[in-house]
Amino acid sequence: MSPTLRPSKIVCVGRNYAAHAAELGNDVPAEPILFLKPPSALIGPGEAIVLPPGAGRVDYEGEVGVLIGRRASRVREKEALDFVKGIVPVNDVTARELQRMDSQWTRAKGFDTFCPVGDPVPPEKVDLERLTVVTRLNGEERQRGRADQMVFSIPFLISFISHIMTLEPGDLVATGTPEGIGPLAEGDVVEVELPGLSSLVNPVLAGKES
Repeated sequence: MSPTLRPSKIVCVGRNYAAHAAELGNDVPAEPILFLKPPSALIGPGEAIVLPPGAGRVDYEGEVGVLIGRRASRVREKEALDFVKGIVPVNDVTARELQRMDSQWTRAKGFDTFCPVGDPVPPEKVDLERLTVVTRLNGEERQRGRADQMVFSIPFLISFISHIMTLEPGDLVATGTPEGIGPLAEGDVVEVELPGLSSLVNPVLAGKES
């Protein structure tokens, strides 16, 4: 997904894996927790994640992303996949200390370069029941989660979100991260892979004080 093709919005889902909710000391939500990332956070494969000066700990969060292919408003769950153009690897980079400080997550999630996105795979080539996301830091596996472990399924999420806001072609839905999040440091290389489908690799740089 080229970052030059800006979605109108990036809709993210929090705590959609029970084990990840637990590792942060949170309960599993009764309904999806939604937040937005700005399109300005987008970068593509090979581009650098830049650690903002003074932001404290910054974590990787490997996720399955869903690229919307046509306008979706109040769609039914059983028809939700008809509105999907592609499945992509996503890294929901997060300034963890800022997230804990703020009641809203916009600052922690919204820095430039905080949304690396890989190349899309047509949905007809994806078996959602076996879909897996794997995150590696410097070649070492840190996260592994399957779509069937999500609290809320991909079709449910598309339907749920579309009953709140219209999803436009090119919009991105990030479906939540499994357990195993951890910090990034300058010089790291982080990979988010959908095995057999698409891989996203980004180096990490330290930002400079302005």
